[in-house]
Amino acid sequence: MTESLAQLLGALHAERVATWEPEALQVNIDQRQRLLDDADPAAWVKVGDRVPVFSLREVDGETLTLDTLTANGPAVLIFFRFATCPACNIALPYYARTLWPRLQALGASLTAVSPQVPERLVEIKRKHGFDFNVATDADAALARHFGILYEYDEPSKAAALAKGAFIGDTTGTGTWELPQPTVVVIDQKGVVAFADFSPDWLVRTEAEPILEAVKALALLTAE
Repeated sequence: MTESLAQLLGALHAERVATWEPEALQVNIDQRQRLLDDADPAAWVKVGDRVPVFSLREVDGETLTLDTLTANGPAVLIFFRFATCPACNIALPYYARTLWPRLQALGASLTAVSPQVPERLVEIKRKHGFDFNVATDADAALARHFGILYEYDEPSKAAALAKGAFIGDTTGTGTWELPQPTVVVIDQKGVVAFADFSPDWLVRTEAEPILEAVKALALLTAE
């Protein structure tokens, strides 16, 4: 039986509980809890919203637009943090196994989106051999419009800097901002048909709700 994404991410957290220093673990837990506490659903993109014209740079060089992504069916956008994010390296392969083949059969596109610069973002596509789009949202413009950006809190910044790490160097963006894990399904009219968010990056959307949203659009198109 295929493990759920929740089970896979739960195992990652359990490994951290067993192996991380308590102080580092608590910083991680506190940041995720703070994002949950401060979440403002009113700021997030909603079903029925019209999506603005946008441009994403696919890591292999192609320019992706709303028109190109919805040319043959709905567009599924999966926002993730960056190429070496451990949870993202669990979630995206899960979607590759459980979601992408079925989306292809329905004529939908799939694009994994991060603000990380293409030269660094390409690592996750090569590592897992993804044959769906992996693309850069330059300056996090689309993520900002969708209301899903967050910034490291002060304890997380201090912990990162103490290790000589700055997420802006990792992403190439020069900022502490990252997108919250989010899935947005856009119909061929450029309207949001499904949107799911997780302020806690160890909680992410399972494949089935995404697939059901795309199936529902396919039925509407067939009527």
